[in-house]
Amino acid sequence: MQTATSESHIKLLDCTLRDGGYVNDWKFGHNNAISMLERLVSANIDIIEIGFLDQRRPYDIERSIMPSTDCVEKIYGNVDKRNAMIVGMIDYGTCGIENLQPCKDSYLDGIRVIFKKHIMHEAIAFCKQVKDLGYKVFTQAVSITSYSDEELLELMSLVNELEPYAVSMVDTYGLLHKGNLMHYFSLMDQHLKPEIGLGYHSHNNFQLAYANCIEVLKYKTDRTIVVDGTLYGMGKSAGNAPIELLGMHLNEEYGKEYDVNQMLEAIDGNIMKIYKETPWGYNMFFYVAASNHCHPNYVKFLMDKHTLSIKSVNEILEWIEPEKKLLYDQSHIEELYLKYQAKECDDTLDRAALKTVIAGKKVLLLGPGTTMKSHAKEIQDYYQKQQPVVIAINHLPEVCPVDYVFLSNPRRYIRLINALKSQNHHGVKVIATSNVTNAEDAFDYTVNNEKLLDKDAVVIDYSFVMLLRLLKDLEPEQVVCAGADGYATTGANYADEEMEYWFTSRKADVLNQYVRDALQQMASELDVSFLTPSYYVEKN
Repeated sequence: MQTATSESHIKLLDCTLRDGGYVNDWKFGHNNAISMLERLVSANIDIIEIGFLDQRRPYDIERSIMPSTDCVEKIYGNVDKRNAMIVGMIDYGTCGIENLQPCKDSYLDGIRVIFKKHIMHEAIAFCKQVKDLGYKVFTQAVSITSYSDEELLELMSLVNELEPYAVSMVDTYGLLHKGNLMHYFSLMDQHLKPEIGLGYHSHNNFQLAYANCIEVLKYKTDRTIVVDGTLYGMGKSAGNAPIELLGMHLNEEYGKEYDVNQMLEAIDGNIMKIYKETPWGYNMFFYVAASNHCHPNYVKFLMDKHTLSIKSVNEILEWIEPEKKLLYDQSHIEELYLKYQAKECDDTLDRAALKTVIAGKKVLLLGPGTTMKSHAKEIQDYYQKQQPVVIAINHLPEVCPVDYVFLSNPRRYIRLINALKSQNHHGVKVIATSNVTNAEDAFDYTVNNEKLLDKDAVVIDYSFVMLLRLLKDLEPEQVVCAGADGYATTGANYADEEMEYWFTSRKADVLNQYVRDALQQMASELDVSFLTPSYYVEKN
């Protein structure tokens, strides 16, 4: 049994009903929430956080996010909390002091206040008001990795003056490894008054939440140590340290007596049905955010474009200004995305070469829509009669021989690498936009991406419109489109279901109208017709 930290000084805190609420918008259901709280109390959890206090949200007995402390009583008041300390959380600025009743009249024993470093002074002043109401106060330093040593010492000075129950370092984006984790932890321990507890709230972006908690528990100190966890790791982003693992570890190594079976019953009866509907935990998305030390919303913004490879996403994230890394700024990431997509290259020679094979010719443009299958005979008949130059957009169909594939989407290119090497498509030449990075040899033709972008459009890099803009300058006799179906609000939009985007049905009308407008603008310079049915031609 380990003795680095006295068993009596270790406190295990469960925050499933609060941090877990990011998964389901705090809608656990009243019966479910009560059941979970009763199980956690029976499991002998020392501190249980039962949700957020947020005056912006109306009272809802089915949710663990409440506008005031008197609502806590309405939801949980019939549960015997026995020896457990019951706490709620306030994100500073979202719940005024007027919404907190005195602790003696409240079901809550304590309140945890989270805040970012730039408002530490105001937040600590608010914590003083909360403490004056009789609550045990926990100061929660959000995004601990954003603090310099000097800034952390400044916070410790404020905390020492406040004398809260505990101060916690919050690894909001799961960035900590053992070295920097223990640097922060020991620095705080050295400069805090001994009666103030020291806590750690982890996230699992690097699969280190549980391991980091073990390191914190090993740390030699006489002060109270508070370690956070959630049932089955349920929580924001990649999730938290699983409290059932922490309970098991503390029982085995520190002589604690947490009833892990009660935790497992709560997981089985209350958590797994939520997990099956909306899973959480370590995945590539949160790894990318953590490895770039940035807010996950930046990654979401870029990946939701569905035009970028992970390599491209990483390259854009590297451009984020350091002070904006952990404070999401959508206008900033939009600027960086446009900058990346506008990669310039001198395409004079490639354009001239393309013009020699396109000018004055009929071009059959093959999109990836479902009509590539349903109208295959019409496409084949047209090809046999007209012998056009065939250009496919971000895919390689089998319906007829393809002369060129137009690549503007790095993610689509990844799927096409092997196909381009196959015997079936031997001789197909690649026309790539400058934002697509070739895997091996140089592309046959590379055109400047920026010249083809529509910077004022809903989708600035719409492949079909980009290719039409390029063709306009290459002066073909006529462009005939097949498989350029546009988007339906229901059903499949692609001949290959693996190409489907989840968002197209929701944005179908906007996307279709955008292309109609683009076609109208180019009508005097480019003769475009449709061989197969398309929403780009008329509303169906």
